Amino acid sequence: MYKLDLHTHSHASPDGSLRARDYALMLASGQLDCIAVTDHNRIDFALGLQAELGDRIIVGEEVSTREGEIIGLFLKEVVPAGLSALETAKRIRAQGGLVYIPHPFETVRSGISEATLLALSLVKLVDIIETYNGRTLQNRGDRAKRWAQAHATAKASSSDAHGHRGWGKTWTVVAKQPTARTLVKLLARASHSTKSTGLVGRLYPKLNRLRKVGKHA
Repeated sequence: MYKLDLHTHSHASPDGSLRARDYALMLASGQLDCIAVTDHNRIDFALGLQAELGDRIIVGEEVSTREGEIIGLFLKEVVPAGLSALETAKRIRAQGGLVYIPHPFETVRSGISEATLLALSLVKLVDIIETYNGRTLQNRGDRAKRWAQAHATAKASSSDAHGHRGWGKTWTVVAKQPTARTLVKLLARASHSTKSTGLVGRLYPKLNRLRKVGKHA
């Protein structure tokens, strides 16, 4: 069985702090078996880490669209920020990637609205919806689950970790190591761990931003 975390942020994100050694230790310890690096609007760190650690690292990107955030998984090229949600999803798919919707319906963290999600779904551009986010402050999980069931969409639970105390509690378990072609099908029979990252895990983005600003002050 493979424990996946499909939503994490390295120090390459302005609000992240996970480093290459943190990913290496998490995989070596067996706490997780496969991790997506989904930095904000960039994939350079993820590409380098995959070259170092292999296919257990999935290259992803959390893209800032005009309607909210969308994650691309199994990417080869960066998707530029500032596009529409529709164009972003098309560009993810064009390079063989999967469209993953993080923290849907959340206004605090730029989740896309139900109207945008439905518009993407109608043109079959939603592969996976995040039904549990480890850093959630608003309980949208049940709503996301209902939406996924109503629209026959794969579900995932992920940490949204921005630091080392923010992961290793929330993950999705599948039968084998996933690829871009197999992940959606594997998620149909997945199980989920949905423990909260706790207060520190939730505060990492603000703390990391403040620390990085302080270094450059």
